Amino acid sequence: MIATSIHERLKSDDAAVRRIAVIDLPYTEEEYDIIPYLVEALADSDASVRLEAAKAIEGYEEPEALMALVPLLKDVDAEVQKAAALTLAELKNPESATFLLPYLSELDPQVKSYALHAIRALKSEDAFAPAMQAIEDDSAMVRREAVGVLGYLKKPEAIGALTNAAANDPDQEVRRIAIGALGYSSEVSIQPTLSRVLSDSVWQVREEAATTIGKLGLSLAVPDLVRVMDDEFWQVRVKAARSLGKLKAKPGVPALCEALKHPISNLRKEAVIALGEIGDTRAIPFLEFALTDADSDVRKLSKLAMATIRLHGGAS
Repeated sequence: MIATSIHERLKSDDAAVRRIAVIDLPYTEEEYDIIPYLVEALADSDASVRLEAAKAIEGYEEPEALMALVPLLKDVDAEVQKAAALTLAELKNPESATFLLPYLSELDPQVKSYALHAIRALKSEDAFAPAMQAIEDDSAMVRREAVGVLGYLKKPEAIGALTNAAANDPDQEVRRIAIGALGYSSEVSIQPTLSRVLSDSVWQVREEAATTIGKLGLSLAVPDLVRVMDDEFWQVRVKAARSLGKLKAKPGVPALCEALKHPISNLRKEAVIALGEIGDTRAIPFLEFALTDADSDVRKLSKLAMATIRLHGGAS
């Protein structure tokens, strides 16, 4: 039976007292089923109590808990909505898809976006059609979550929509997420789009494109990766260097050697690693120079890169 003191606090007229009682529920030493109490708290008249209940119910996957939690996606309080969505996403309970799917057609963009976020990790096939519709939504927050759902589902039928979003969506975060979502694709046809977005006006989008090109092994994009080794943002150069290494792209050697002079040590480290992966003997004089680098990691990695190149004979 639940401890009397907590039971009384949950029934208190003071919302602050009820809120603390909800926080204490999972930590009491008494043996009892707390789900009925959390479910009751999810319907509390005070938003702060509902908020704590939405957080506390994480880890309890009983159907009655899910049924009580999902309606909070339409709560009048935005923080409660967000907490419910995050908890549902963390639970990753396939049963919640049954309750969440109707919310994917909601007109309120915030409700729809939270529902999409909650169902994303469930990889429910039934979410595909609503997500394909939502990727055209007027609301950027809805489009972002729709792209996430499509990325998790990894269906070839979504590649066209994701490619279009990556290149043309007016919201920079939608473009960035769409580029990352394309990382599951094996179609070479997306390479021109990824090369194009390496010139996006937002550096985070260019950074994601550089990463995805390497992940997919798109060697046709090597000239574009070489070009962005001159990007004004070193973060983009780091990802371009990493991808050039993964692709073993010999045309990237001069740009990578030049990067060994850059003031940002993270870029110098990535350049050294990439040169070792490419294995071109032209890099050895530059790696020898890097043995005097101020950063100890750069020095260690340079020694390792040279040993790797010499072991495998290199290539001119």
